[in-house]
Amino acid sequence: VQLQAFGGGSVQVGDSLRLSCAASGPDLRTDAMAWFRQAPEKEREFVAVIRWNGGSTYYADSVKGRFTISRDNAKNTVYLQMNSLKAEDTAVYYCAADQYGYSTVVDEYDYWGQGTLVTVSS
Repeated sequence: VQLQAFGGGSVQVGDSLRLSCAASGPDLRTDAMAWFRQAPEKEREFVAVIRWNGGSTYYADSVKGRFTISRDNAKNTVYLQMNSLKAEDTAVYYCAADQYGYSTVVDEYDYWGQGTLVTVSS
């Protein structure tokens, strides 16, 4: 499975941004897709996860109510709609695929995209 994330950029506090993550490869069976982020000098942290089948979602408390994860199964693409962005949302955002699970833990994920930088300034 290959993941390609894109859509990052530089925005102002309060703005919105949508990230996309396209999955490709000969075996696309995954149970869940997620977004993580890593700010400078910080650990990579969970942001949101969605099940491919059923579409159930779960969010980190820090983004709940502002971010929405969704998927388009036909396009093998996962999205992260980010609204009301804050300066502390500045990070490199990574999408990840979990073939056999639905987790918030970095080490549980089998495949990772290359990351896309989101910078939120005031």
